Amino acid sequence: MTKPIYDFSAANYKNEAVDFSVYQDKTLLIVNTASACGFTPQYAGLEALYQQYKDKNFEVLAFPCNQFGKQEKGDNSEIKNFCDLNFKISFELFSKVEVNGDNAHPLYKHLKNEAPGILGSKRIKWNFTKFLVNNQGKVIKRYSPTTKPADIASDIEAIL
Repeated sequence: MTKPIYDFSAANYKNEAVDFSVYQDKTLLIVNTASACGFTPQYAGLEALYQQYKDKNFEVLAFPCNQFGKQEKGDNSEIKNFCDLNFKISFELFSKVEVNGDNAHPLYKHLKNEAPGILGSKRIKWNFTKFLVNNQGKVIKRYSPTTKPADIASDIEAIL
C-alpha cells in the first residue's frame, strides 16, 4: 500500500513545520510555483479556485521551486511578498523546494510516483505542474503547467 499524503510534512514560508495530517479529509491541489515564469499569472486562478472551494474542505498548497529557468530566485519572504502584492494569495505557501533530482522533497517524490507524467515520466517538466489529491490522501491526477486552474474545477467538484 502506498503511503498516504498525511504522512508527509514540509516547512511553510516562515520555516515552520507543517504536518500534513492537518489536511486529513481535505481535497488538495499541490503546485510547484515560480514568480518569474510565463505561467505565474496562474496564481490568480489558483486563488480563485481556493476561494470557490475552501468552504468545502479544499486547500491549495504552493511550493516555490527554482529548478526551471531559475525563475524563483527570491528567498521565502520575498516570494511571499511578491505573491501578496501581485495576487493577494490566501492559500498556504511553503518554503522553496526542489521537485526533481536527488534533493527532491519527499512529498514530490511521492506525487511523481503516484501520478507519473506523459509516457510514465516521473520528472516534473516545468513550473505550475499541479497534482490533485482526494480527501482520503490519494493522488488522483497530474496536470501540466499549461492546464489553467479554472480547467481543473470540474475535477475538483467531482471529488468534493
